[in-house]
This record gives sequence, C-alpha cells and structure tokens, in this order.
Amino acid sequence: MIEKALKASLVRILVPLVRLLLRYGLPYGAFAEIAKRVYVEVALKEFTIPGRKPTNSRASVITGLSRKEILRIQRFPELEDEMGEDLPANSYNRAIRVISGWVRDPEFSDDDGQPAVLAFEGETSGFSQLVRRYSGDTTPRAVLDELLRVGSVEQNDEGKIRLLSRSYVPADGDAEKISILGNDVADLIQTIDHNLQGTPENSRFQLKVYYDNLPAESIAPFRSLSTKQSRELLEFFDRELSSKDRDTNPKSQGTGQYRAGVSIYYFEEDMLKQNPEEENDE
Repeated sequence: MIEKALKASLVRILVPLVRLLLRYGLPYGAFAEIAKRVYVEVALKEFTIPGRKPTNSRASVITGLSRKEILRIQRFPELEDEMGEDLPANSYNRAIRVISGWVRDPEFSDDDGQPAVLAFEGETSGFSQLVRRYSGDTTPRAVLDELLRVGSVEQNDEGKIRLLSRSYVPADGDAEKISILGNDVADLIQTIDHNLQGTPENSRFQLKVYYDNLPAESIAPFRSLSTKQSRELLEFFDRELSSKDRDTNPKSQGTGQYRAGVSIYYFEEDMLKQNPEEENDE
C-alpha cells in the first residue's frame, strides 16, 4: 500500500518537473544519470548500518543498482562538488537579506516608516552601509547591479536608489528562478519527510487551503488578497527571525547553527482545461 502511494505521489511530482525539464531541453538520459548518482550518494551517506562503515554491497541492495555501477558512479566527484557553488541561490539569498533590512530597519526608513531613498554612499545610512550590514562581504556595487538587473530598485540621475519591490523575483533570469525551484521544493519535501517519520509532538507546520469549484471571477480578488496578507505575515516572520540571526544581529546568543523559515506559495488551475468533459452545464 505504501509503495503504491509512493509511486502515485512520484508521478504527481514528476509531471510538472518533467514538463519543465523538457521545456529547457534536459533529456531523459541526463535526468536518469543524476537520479542514479543521488540514489548512490544518499544510500552511502544516510542509510548505513549503525556502527558499520558504508559498503557498496549494502548500497547495491537498497538501491537496486549493481556494485559495478556503484563503483562507476563513485569515480565521479560528488554532485554538489561537480556543480560548483550555487551562484544563483547565493545571489537570491544576498538580495533577500538586503531588501529585508531595507524594509524593516528604521535606520534605512523615511519619516513615514517606509524604505527610504538612499544615496549609494552615506555617512550612516547609505546603500553601501545597508549592504555591509545585511550582505556580509559582498560588494555594494555587485548587489546594486543585481537589484537593478532584476528590477527591484531604480537609480535616478542623482545616483539616489529607490526600492521598487519588497520581493526579489528575477525578471528575466531563468537560471535564478530554477535555482529557487530547487531550494523551495527541497524544503517542502524535507518537511513532509520529517512529518512522516516524526510524532505529532515534533511535527512541522504543513497546511494548505483550497477549493476546486470556484468561479473564474473569484480568482483575481483572492490572488490579490492572498498576496497582500501573505506578504504581511512573512514580513512579520522576517522581523522575528532576523532578530535572532547572528549575521544580522551579532549580539544574538545561543548554541548550534540552524536554518529555519516559512514558505508560502499560491496556486491555481483551470479545472475545465484539465477535465473538459466535466464542464458544468449551469
């Protein structure tokens, strides 16, 4: 029963993923090779017998691949090493930190509490100071160029920089958008996996609301409403987390190093296009 449910879930995951892969020209052979290598790496790292070293024989048993194939795969660098530094994801994280600081830090706000228009260099509250405070060792010019490129800010003839969007969504960079896909979907699957293995007491929040017989006229208003309220909630969470994060608040005390957050996404689907034979006669 579990295997049947897993296969059905895998099909639902793969349909939109394969649609994306085909759109960007990634053939089945490349997908299969990556999947095979991930199977081997995860088996050897995470599914060992306690107290014993990982073996190719055990990896062969649990993955269904031959030991010869596992040996071949091990001759390659690990996938993360081979892919190199995930530059699109790093750009995303840096940009989000800078925009978040601009929105919530009173030092970079105007008299109305809104993100101020900033000079590139200021005595205490210029764009360069903002970047140094919230983006580590990245140069202010590099961050500005990135935010200008994706349309999150504008710079006037006097060099003043205005925030145009409180969100960082690359306008024309497919590589950046695809990198966000990998990060966000991985987080969701890890949460579901945690909840499958855990108990109600240590479960992670995982909830959605949807209806599937909505009139077309209700979609645009709900899309606007959900965007507005979701952004307000995420900005609240951002203020809470940033006050504890050591990068943005070096005075934060405590042990260990965790990554935590909340992700909200909106979805919609035209059910009549999916099931034209089920059109409502009314």
